[in-house]
Amino acid sequence: MTRFIFGLILVLSFFAILAGLFKFKAFVNSKFAYAISHLPPPVVTVSSAKVTQAKWEHTISAVASLTAVQGVNVTAQIAGNVTGIYFHSGEPVKAGQRLVQVDDSTQLAQLRADEANEALAKINVDRTRKLIAHRAASQSQLDTYVATLANIKAVVGQDKATLAKLDITAPFSGYLGIRQVSLGQYLSPGTSVVTINKWSPIYADFNIPQNEFPELKVGRKVSLSVDAYPKHLFNGKIQAISSNVDTNSRTIQVQAEFKNRHLLLRPGMFGEVTVHTGKTNTFNVVPDTAITYNTYGDYVYLIISKPAATQSAKTPKNAKYQKIVKQVPVVVGPERNQMTAILSGVKLGETVVTAGQIKLHPGAIVKISNTIKP
Repeated sequence: MTRFIFGLILVLSFFAILAGLFKFKAFVNSKFAYAISHLPPPVVTVSSAKVTQAKWEHTISAVASLTAVQGVNVTAQIAGNVTGIYFHSGEPVKAGQRLVQVDDSTQLAQLRADEANEALAKINVDRTRKLIAHRAASQSQLDTYVATLANIKAVVGQDKATLAKLDITAPFSGYLGIRQVSLGQYLSPGTSVVTINKWSPIYADFNIPQNEFPELKVGRKVSLSVDAYPKHLFNGKIQAISSNVDTNSRTIQVQAEFKNRHLLLRPGMFGEVTVHTGKTNTFNVVPDTAITYNTYGDYVYLIISKPAATQSAKTPKNAKYQKIVKQVPVVVGPERNQMTAILSGVKLGETVVTAGQIKLHPGAIVKISNTIKP
């Protein structure tokens, strides 16, 4: 019995000590929370900029793909073995310049035989005409020989056309691509020999949204930039506008022409084109870094002044107000020269945060230091 009472006393003492510890910890936490609640709110250092106005030309931007004014994949039309190659990859060529010779020995032999038949048919026509003059032949015989001569001439013409197809030439002046055939190779009809493109001038094809259609006119100035030459701007003009709107994308295909005098641009390149409309618009603008993006939309932190929370007669005059931030949703417009147009949400002359947004929340107290870089 004595042991039981002693054990019970120990258990009760243990729980009493444990309860005391919890009570002490709760007391400490309450005091700490009280001290924290009476601390002044933290001040966040940010950089800022004023909302200004800018007059920007109304332009239309799009991604373009460059295409050759003339470009073709030269192919074999008649099957045969390659007996001669007369060009080097990448070199310029003139229209009609021989590129590849396909074996034409059989066609040449056929041509000689048909030319011999043509000569015989011509002799028969001439002889029959003389005989008719002496009434030794009939008109029907002459008609037969004339028809035979015409038929043989057609066969000879066909032989020459076949030979011309076996002698593969450049269809126009331009620049060759990489050679696709080798000497002795058997070519089937349609086998690629080499590509040829004309680079000057060169076209840029791009699509414009249908709402911008009123700004599109043939001859309107267009500028082009490509990644290959980031510091070079190419100038051209609209050469053609599609006659219909694409029903899937609701865009209009436009083609611009660039002189490409120095042959810097090549077919297949892509770049960004800007159509210059000649019209100007006035926008409220802020630095790009002022815009914060999230899934709910774009917003900026607007800096405003409000009376300080605690004031006294000894509070300095310039300390009676403090700067806080307000989160304001905005509708952004075009971007240019690291500035973004704000279509709605802020007014001219207001101050926005340009760096330090990650530490902010609505109502945060801020200190402006424009030495901070975005």
